[in-house]
Amino acid sequence: MRSGLQGGPYTIGFGMSWFKRENGDYEAEPGPENGGTDASGKTVRTEGLWIKCPGCRQPIFRPDLEANQSVCPKCQHHFKLGARERVELLLEPGYELVDMGLRSTDPLNFTDVKAYKQRLRKAQEDTGLNDAIVNAVGQLGPHAVVVSAMEYGFIGGSMGAVVGETIARAVDRARLGRKPLIVVATSGGARMMEGVASLMQMAKISTALAQLDEARVPYICVLTDPTTGGVTASFAMLGDLNIAEPGALIGFAGPRVIEQTIRQKLPEGFQRSEFLLEKGFLDAVVHRRDLKRYLIRALEFLRA
Repeated sequence: MRSGLQGGPYTIGFGMSWFKRENGDYEAEPGPENGGTDASGKTVRTEGLWIKCPGCRQPIFRPDLEANQSVCPKCQHHFKLGARERVELLLEPGYELVDMGLRSTDPLNFTDVKAYKQRLRKAQEDTGLNDAIVNAVGQLGPHAVVVSAMEYGFIGGSMGAVVGETIARAVDRARLGRKPLIVVATSGGARMMEGVASLMQMAKISTALAQLDEARVPYICVLTDPTTGGVTASFAMLGDLNIAEPGALIGFAGPRVIEQTIRQKLPEGFQRSEFLLEKGFLDAVVHRRDLKRYLIRALEFLRA
């Protein structure tokens, strides 16, 4: 019986050999411990209980990762969170989800290797959402707020007409109710399947945010990994306070595209949140465990 980590394929306790799957999980070889039967004839499954950290490359017991707000306890790599998880992380129990009924109409009847309608159905089945956004109203500590959280698992968090309209409604709700707005951004950019209709959302949301600013209602944007393209080029960088999680990729074009265009090697850490903070593009980089407390204090300052 071997335990501990060894080179190559990992061997982790109880003599079970583990190997890397493409999705980053670890799966045990077939046997009594992981899908066969034990001495009593009961089936025991361990598939999906371990996940490989892309930061330190070490396996993490999934329940330990979830208990640590999906942050690696070894290297502090911040795993992606879903939109509903973001809302639960920030708001007190009893919050209300709003503006959840909008669906894309596929205005261009777009097809590439798959029909856009198929992509939408698959994303809706996988995430349980109508599109890549969740709006909520509730309490962040003592503050009544409006939260709009993007869902990267829905076609890469891309911004189409539904995302744009939903965020614009969150902005209007914050302005009319005089409640601070918090947007949690994660996106690959504008949704190409909706063409110019997706690009129009940049101006639409930015105009609504200008009205929010005129009403002197605070707006904070939390940028997470990744936040790119038209989202970065519009509302994600327009907050009264722009903060990011550690190690988040933030930019317009990706680093590979930039390197191919300028034919130069980019600096170490280029477009990561720490690099942007150093260059003055962000106000703060905040660890996930400190995010809620930081936002509460920031709102106390902004509303003073």
